[in-house]
Amino acid sequence: MAGLGAYLDSIRARDPAPHSRLEILTYPGVWALGWHRVAHRLYRSRLFLLARMVNHFSRATTAIDIHPGAKIGRNFFIDHGFVVIGETAEIGDDVTIYQCVTLGGTSPDNGVAGKRHPTISDGAIIGSGAQVLGPIIVGKRARVGANAVVTKDVPEGAVMVGIPARPTMVEGGQAPERKFMAYGTPCSEMFDPATQKVELLRCELEVMKKRLDSLLEEQDQDRGRNRA
Repeated sequence: MAGLGAYLDSIRARDPAPHSRLEILTYPGVWALGWHRVAHRLYRSRLFLLARMVNHFSRATTAIDIHPGAKIGRNFFIDHGFVVIGETAEIGDDVTIYQCVTLGGTSPDNGVAGKRHPTISDGAIIGSGAQVLGPIIVGKRARVGANAVVTKDVPEGAVMVGIPARPTMVEGGQAPERKFMAYGTPCSEMFDPATQKVELLRCELEVMKKRLDSLLEEQDQDRGRNRA
């Protein structure tokens, strides 16, 4: 029970909506993870059909599809549903995923088996609608912004936005104590997922403006030194 309580508290630290632990127990992401633990044990025991049956029941009741073969660490939180996680995906500790995310695999038409799905490292946040595809690694405390499409490795602490995803110039959590970043998007406190594309563009423009001002200031200083 202590482990369950710690898990529920970890969700409450990332989601201000619930008023109690009992309310968190109604979350589909909590139930999906619980059923996955059962399915994964069956999968590791090579009871593949039973594992799939548990998986299908979980998907039907939670709208979250986690393949029984996926490896998932501690304090994993899926905020809302419609998430797909592939067979060879690996998820570390304290990872947060929002709605409509896919951890997808490479094309099976080449007949290559083995690792086909991404590895999500400890403390990473995957924003709503993001697609993380292939056997890539998302580094520790990295943030993948809403609707981004990631097909290459993500460095530790990076903030990725766009299609294809690219790092922004905003620091995204190099220090472990940094504040939790909802939706993996480094925007204002008033960020609204419904206007996420505008927010992302505004955010990038602000960063570029600051960088331009800094470069102009450096240029003026160099001119002053040359005149002297």
